[in-house]
Amino acid sequence: MLELIINKNKENKIITLVENGKLLEVYEENNQDSRNEGNIYIGVVKDIVKGMQSAFVDIGTEKNSLIHLKDILPKIDQKKETKDFSKIDIKDVVKPNDKLMVQIKKDSNEKKGARVSTHINLPSKYIVLMPNTDIITISQKIESQKEQDRLFKIVKANLPQNMGAIIRTSAQDKSEEDIIKDVKHSINKWNTILKTKNKLELQAPQKIYESQTIEEKIIVDTFNKNLKKIIVNDKKEYKKMVELQKENDDYNQIEIALEEKENILQIYDLEKQIAKTKERKVWLNCGGFITIDKTEALTAIDVNTGKYTGSKSLEETVYKVNKEATTEIAKQLKLRDIGGIIIIDYIDMNSEANKQKIEELLKEELKKDRAKTQVEGFTKLDLMELTRKHICSHND
Repeated sequence: MLELIINKNKENKIITLVENGKLLEVYEENNQDSRNEGNIYIGVVKDIVKGMQSAFVDIGTEKNSLIHLKDILPKIDQKKETKDFSKIDIKDVVKPNDKLMVQIKKDSNEKKGARVSTHINLPSKYIVLMPNTDIITISQKIESQKEQDRLFKIVKANLPQNMGAIIRTSAQDKSEEDIIKDVKHSINKWNTILKTKNKLELQAPQKIYESQTIEEKIIVDTFNKNLKKIIVNDKKEYKKMVELQKENDDYNQIEIALEEKENILQIYDLEKQIAKTKERKVWLNCGGFITIDKTEALTAIDVNTGKYTGSKSLEETVYKVNKEATTEIAKQLKLRDIGGIIIIDYIDMNSEANKQKIEELLKEELKKDRAKTQVEGFTKLDLMELTRKHICSHND
């Protein structure tokens, strides 16, 4: 059984997704810091950085945001075509004081402003609506070609011209009626955004749409995956959840409970489980361990035999540790919401068959992840390379 537990105090809000007492996902929001990822703004172009084929855009936040040329030009289907952006001068595309409708794709930090794009994504239960493009793609996690064809046909028939979509994993096996209802809901949301834009365009920079909260995204993604209960300790959060339930009949089966305690993370010893997600070293049941090191460019994960010596050949010992590490790594990626480029340094295996087994196991374990992942396989240096999108910006 899945439970969503939200603990709020004066300093922060901690959102946890728990299954049968075990922590699956955890997110922490500082009450002082605003989360803007997914928000849509009318921005004003300030400076053109020709050498970077980029521009700085004032969206009304403390720091100007950055937009790249490829995020201003019309979106292309990279599976069907490629584009040489080096032949296009950004100064011919935008100029200072131009107004752009942009969406934050990556939030700002202490060093950099947010990264934005004119390619808008509006996630809902079964699709991610993509206005101003005709691209329709389907989640790779839907493996049945028959189901892919069915979903593609339904979505395409109900989208207006110059509007595309990503068909999400959650659409699999859903009725045509439910999918059409969700598509129409997304289109209505986009039309509302356009009306707001037309009213406020002269007031740029201006926020015109606020994205779903983390907890709302979790509910959308898990309401049909055995999410049975939401527990909160704050009256305002409780009212928000109740209102959300009233607005959506699909959430009627979810019990919403208010526990007016200062700390409800003591349920299932969640504080201890959360603390473990911040440790660099993670021990495996066999006695081996993995280490997780985040850098600005990528996340490096190293697998070690540790205390495990095995009782058979060296190859079998190494394979056993790597196998257990693979399952744990997939779990930790979700727990820590690790995004971007991820490099796994497995213990060296001589058997190509064992390498193949490890790669297949990793792909299988990552199917349980709500985020979009892409396993690239072993490199020439025998490092496993993969990418993962943060849950807060996933389009699966």
